[in-house]
Amino acid sequence: MAITAQMVKELREKTGAGMMDCKKALTETNGDMEKAIDYLREKGIAKAAKKADRIAAEGTTYVLSQGNDAVILEVNAETDFVAKNAEFQNLVKEIAAHLLATKPADLDAALNSKMANGSTVNEFITQAISKIGEKISLRRFAFKAKSDNGAFGEYLHMGGRIGVLVVLEGTTDAGVAKDVALHVAAMNPKYVSRNQVSEEEVAHEREVLKQQALNEGKPEKIVEKMVEGRLKKYFEEICVVDQAFVKNPDQTVGQYVASHNAKIAEFVRYEVGEGIEKRQENFAEEVMNQIKKN
Repeated sequence: MAITAQMVKELREKTGAGMMDCKKALTETNGDMEKAIDYLREKGIAKAAKKADRIAAEGTTYVLSQGNDAVILEVNAETDFVAKNAEFQNLVKEIAAHLLATKPADLDAALNSKMANGSTVNEFITQAISKIGEKISLRRFAFKAKSDNGAFGEYLHMGGRIGVLVVLEGTTDAGVAKDVALHVAAMNPKYVSRNQVSEEEVAHEREVLKQQALNEGKPEKIVEKMVEGRLKKYFEEICVVDQAFVKNPDQTVGQYVASHNAKIAEFVRYEVGEGIEKRQENFAEEVMNQIKKN
């Protein structure tokens, strides 16, 4: 039986499932609408799709390395309760292992890639949504590589609330790399060093600092010197090598790393939910919502 766009539209309206899922359901059931609804329900897709408009701003980050390759990822859920759930944690680890093994080019490729269990990542997540009862989403991931003379710094803060992956070159000491990762988690730098800061950003900051100094009534002849001094402080705030090391504020992170004959090649820092508009719910409401699901 020919599957028409109108049939797909009707099934979408009845189940809230995605277009391709609806088309597949109708094809599998030879256009029988009721059987197609059952098909989607059995697959957990109809139930999962209804949660698509929920806000998943909780969740966890995770870091996995193998040899000279590593991946850092963020997987979101709706509540902190689910984020701490063993089933959710296992899902994150399975996705991490799959990503590291296959290295998909982007999020879309990742979601459509086949896992060892025969499901795509998207189907695997959908099945979990059906079981767990909350919207779950793979939000982002990044791959990093090191040389044989390098080390990965892996650190998860508060059980994955913040995840950091650091790449050091010049040392194989994972302890030194982890110290840097811990610092990055605490201080949230934007760059490794000043040469990564764009000329546009430097020019913008210089102009802001100049106007600040002038507005403070400082004489123009000393404004330039003041601006350069404040610009140096700005770099110390945003560049990890210039920051005072959290474990020993008497030295910079750059100095600490150099004392181990190493350099920071790059880092990634993920904080769960950053940039996602969260629901305005209080803790008591969240508890009650969780109780109602059980």
